[in-house]
Amino acid sequence: MTAPSNVASDTWKQPFLVGQMAPTSKELDVAACAVTGEIPAGLRGKFIQNGPNPRFAPVARYHMFDGDGMLHAIDFRDGSVAYKNRWIRTPMLEAEISAGRALYPGLADVMNFPDPALIGDAGPIKNPANTHIIRHAGRMFALYETGMPVEVTEELETLGIRDFDGKLPCGITAHPRIDPQTQQMFFFAYSPIPPFLRYFVADAEGNLVHAIELDIPAATMIHDFLITDEHAVFLDSPLRFDMEAFANGGPMVKYSPEGGTRLGVIPRFGQPDDITWYEIENGHVQHFWNAWHEDGVVELSGTFNSNPEFGMDTDDDLEESSASAQAGVATRFKVDLGTGEASVERFDDMEGDFCRFNEDRNGSRTRYHYMSGFRGERSLIGQFDTVVKYDDQTNQRWTWFSGKDHHVGEGVFAPDPNGTAEDDGWLLLTDHDHAANTTDVCVFDAQNVEAGPIARVHMPQKIPFGFHVNWFRADGGHRLA
Repeated sequence: MTAPSNVASDTWKQPFLVGQMAPTSKELDVAACAVTGEIPAGLRGKFIQNGPNPRFAPVARYHMFDGDGMLHAIDFRDGSVAYKNRWIRTPMLEAEISAGRALYPGLADVMNFPDPALIGDAGPIKNPANTHIIRHAGRMFALYETGMPVEVTEELETLGIRDFDGKLPCGITAHPRIDPQTQQMFFFAYSPIPPFLRYFVADAEGNLVHAIELDIPAATMIHDFLITDEHAVFLDSPLRFDMEAFANGGPMVKYSPEGGTRLGVIPRFGQPDDITWYEIENGHVQHFWNAWHEDGVVELSGTFNSNPEFGMDTDDDLEESSASAQAGVATRFKVDLGTGEASVERFDDMEGDFCRFNEDRNGSRTRYHYMSGFRGERSLIGQFDTVVKYDDQTNQRWTWFSGKDHHVGEGVFAPDPNGTAEDDGWLLLTDHDHAANTTDVCVFDAQNVEAGPIARVHMPQKIPFGFHVNWFRADGGHRLA
């Protein structure tokens, strides 16, 4: 990709725009990809990744959170594997396409709004829709941290921004939770200005049926949350927005341990006064695994970070900050609803994130959990090199190391349609070879992760670094994350 003549070409030469982070300029349709190994007969559906892929050279400083969303779909059917990728054509990207250049600044300069004459009614802040891809009530949505859902088709064509028939008052985060039994979708929104936290429920038909504002004392960054069969669970951590500091050139988000950390539990259809908060030790969880409620105790797990560095300080050296951010470690939390006691238990010291499990069991007890971790030397934030599986019942951990100069993305569990055990199925993820600058989509037997991939699908072009992936069964089955 080349920069437009009116944009300095050196804006491409930033840490989040080189190597595997560098965007691809081609939208492809490939009917049959090369495969090494054997694709399981029961693996039928689409593995789709969403991630940042800027279409134009950035205006200035670029963070990976800024890039235009691009979907990469790997379609497993009848023993063959097809590939397709498309940009998510939000109104903001359409305005830039019309102008032939980037118009919106990144998050580091988000308040420097573009010329209204150039963007029309697209809005002053960009929603790149680059974080997750989900399906609910028969519709697929690309999601961003603070943007309205963007509906796309199964063929990756963009249909437009959706607001639940005008009932959704704000953008939402990228981590809804769907009850596999009721098909209700639970989701939330946070904001640097009041109201700081909102909570929503949509029914199985996609209608917004519950919306409340939850009172928290400060503007907290809350990326993920959980559900049990009866509750929603939030983490109010010290990762706080500081808009005054940001306006003066400081960090947008700062870790402020004096603010304390607590878990909030609220009935699924509760009102604001129904939430109860439980103090725990300080830290932040970017991604959770699962939660369940048994015998008056709510249990949950995720990757807990005692000293998170968010990497959005506008004064920091970008090269240094992009390589320094820590990941969390696998941690269990328990909240006794009767006694009010809450506990934190770290059960591994390997740093990692991208927490996934068999989401057919979302909200009920699960035994097996998967994440992407670090074993070798780090390069950039999120460039994991190890696939990890945990057995909560036996406290075992199994790992597969992708190799020197390799990076693995988030893994997603694809259940075997003929399976009965919780881990009957496959784990799918990308494996990028930095030396060759190529990407494979790997298929693991989820019961034997440490043995390595049973099949590799060789991508016809590099798939750039992405955030989240999902598995969409060919039969339209209910599961999605």
